[in-house]
Amino acid sequence: MTTSTSPLSVEQNLANSPWWAGNARLANLSGKLLGAHVAHAGLIVFWAGVMTLFELAHFNSAEPMYEQGLILLPHLAAQGWGVGAEGVVVDTYPYFVIGVLHLISSAFLGFGGIFHSLRGPETLEDRFSKYSFFGYDWKDTNKMTTILGIHLVLLGCGAFLLVAKAMYFGGLYDPNIENLRVITNPTLDPTVIFGYLFGAIGKYWIAGVDNLEDVVGGHIWIGGMLVGGGLFHIFTKPMKWTYPLFVWSGEAYLSYSLGALALMGFIATLFVSVNTTVYPEVFYGPALVIKQNILPYFSSVDPDLVTSRTWLANTHFWLAFFFLQGHIWHALRARGFDFRKGRVSQEAVIPQPSS
Repeated sequence: MTTSTSPLSVEQNLANSPWWAGNARLANLSGKLLGAHVAHAGLIVFWAGVMTLFELAHFNSAEPMYEQGLILLPHLAAQGWGVGAEGVVVDTYPYFVIGVLHLISSAFLGFGGIFHSLRGPETLEDRFSKYSFFGYDWKDTNKMTTILGIHLVLLGCGAFLLVAKAMYFGGLYDPNIENLRVITNPTLDPTVIFGYLFGAIGKYWIAGVDNLEDVVGGHIWIGGMLVGGGLFHIFTKPMKWTYPLFVWSGEAYLSYSLGALALMGFIATLFVSVNTTVYPEVFYGPALVIKQNILPYFSSVDPDLVTSRTWLANTHFWLAFFFLQGHIWHALRARGFDFRKGRVSQEAVIPQPSS
């Protein structure tokens, strides 16, 4: 096995890192890092549950949803929960159930995070431990791609959940008919689905989709590709030619993840700004236009109308922007750049993959 020192361990003593260094303190403690990971998931789910119930408590069915500063209820309504003809909310009980289920789930995740942070083993990779299957080495290429594969499979299952809701569990809200509709014939023709991707169909790239058949068909394709790609990464080992293309360290993986989040954030900005099929106007307000200032931003045609669409578009844009800065920062550190010295550290050794 080839071993090397990560730039992160050169830059700082992880064991003595201050609390505000966050998960950097746990980079080499797989058990503790698992606890932080689970606790973080619990916080996200807790926010979703609390925010859903908060919005529900302030929701006024007599006013347009997009004028009430809501961001979660419009998503649920677009998925067909609790709405009827013309997008009128006819039953708020599904929103209450969804919020409570998220709160209950967050409690279990929070308990798991606390347990692994305080009582669980610090590391999981000891081969004599019953938890060794969950352990890892950042330089172990096979383990890293296996973890990547598991994540891809889970993402694919998430895509298929939307397909199931659209086809078998009540359907989705279709703004073209202003009512709920079960999607019985999703588009599976690859020339149509990938036509959006390569700019052959639609005005705004993939955000130009204008019917739910294509939306659901796209999710079927995405789900299948994610599950297939995930299984491929789980059951195969990386080819040797891929080794020099990446830095195989914890900080490098963080930079890759932040880069992917930034890309998805910018795509989501475009999608929520201009698409009125997935983001119906009755729930999100009119489509936005791109305006130029020092930096581009998205605004309603009516400057006095700040809609849910406006909030979501601008939030996605700025989150993506800062994710991109994080990606660049961590990518440079993964390559050995010392920001305190303003140059690449001579002590840093780029982590090489384990053979």
